[in-house]
Amino acid sequence: MQSISVLSTEYVRVGVRATVNGGPYNPTGGSVQFAFTRGTARPEEWADAEWDDVPLPGTITYVARCLIGPDTVALTPGTYSVWVKITADLEIPVRKTGQLQIT
Repeated sequence: MQSISVLSTEYVRVGVRATVNGGPYNPTGGSVQFAFTRGTARPEEWADAEWDDVPLPGTITYVARCLIGPDTVALTPGTYSVWVKITADLEIPVRKTGQLQIT
């Protein structure tokens, strides 16, 4: 679990692997958004995010990132589920990707 201070402004990063017809697919042509929820809540509000320029070295994992902090996506202290939504062509996958601790 990643931990970030409520005073900090920094990126939350999530690795994304995508396939089409069983082969690797570069999802960076689509838009990406993040949501941060508590408990078992499902996302209702989405924050715009962006893609890093290159996949992780030696992999086909791409990195999506969302800037959080007091002047962007402000989160109060607590534990959040991190969700990622990718809009690409006909598919719009939504995935819960892990947890984030705001201290």
